[in-house]
Amino acid sequence: MTEGAVSGECVFCAIVAGRADASVVLEDETVVVWMDLNPVTQGHLLVVPRAHAVGFDDLDGRTSAHVWSVGHAMARALRRSSLGCRGINVVVCDGEAASQTVFHFHLHVIPRYPGDGVGAPFAVETHEREKALRDLDAQAVRAALASAGTEVAPGSRT
Repeated sequence: MTEGAVSGECVFCAIVAGRADASVVLEDETVVVWMDLNPVTQGHLLVVPRAHAVGFDDLDGRTSAHVWSVGHAMARALRRSSLGCRGINVVVCDGEAASQTVFHFHLHVIPRYPGDGVGAPFAVETHEREKALRDLDAQAVRAALASAGTEVAPGSRT
């Protein structure tokens, strides 16, 4: 359990409500930003919506857009801060298979430093995927967009 969280309660909900301690950087009506308790590097921030949402599917569009906008502002602030970072990784882990460990949506804003010892994100061996297979994957995503009623921009490639 993390710093002062009530047993059984979502720790991020407890922090948002002020029932658990955190080093808060910014708060507004939609999000709270705090320093990660177990940072990848010095300055690692979390942008967390106030409303509980487990993953992308549970997050409304307005809140999502605000989370990303605040994440952008935090990345700019980290670059300009006295911490001396030279790069930024922005990461969302959505679901257990994606290494999500706290099931309250959050955006990691991770400052990077020369020689910080952190490997590149997705430091795995990749292989070029055949065009026909990529086209099938694209069709599957387009079908999901259509079934959800999501408009695809005019002129999108098919």
